[in-house]
Amino acid sequence: MTKSTANGQSKRGAVLALVEEKYRKPAKELKPFEIGDQVEVHQRIQEGSKERIQIFSGTVIARRGSGTREYFTVRRIVQGEGVERKFPLHSPKLARIVVKRSGRVRRAKLYYLRDRVGKATRLREGRKVIVEVLGDEGAKSTKAKQS
Repeated sequence: MTKSTANGQSKRGAVLALVEEKYRKPAKELKPFEIGDQVEVHQRIQEGSKERIQIFSGTVIARRGSGTREYFTVRRIVQGEGVERKFPLHSPKLARIVVKRSGRVRRAKLYYLRDRVGKATRLREGRKVIVEVLGDEGAKSTKAKQS
């Protein structure tokens, strides 16, 4: 059994938190996006000695975890088949996340969208902004726009 420190965290947990802190992205790089938002996830792909950016666009249907272990799931329809990908939020392979459209939902997980087809998968629109969520150091951030 591990002993607790003054704040109730075990010594092992405190050491893990210190190690994980090095790999977390700064809070200024992580602007909020929510469940139901339509996003474009720009991911770095390594092919031999070359690196390119691949874009996966879809609806955020889930977020889970905390700290460096936080993941979000994006779903889209490709040729009539649903495709879901899980992305680690603090991964160095994520170049940026762009919110294209904000959806207004009343659930924490949108797994019910898996059973829906066509126009039934649409969500009500929330706030009307286009925001760059996560960008490279040299990239300019996109301004919020009214549509």
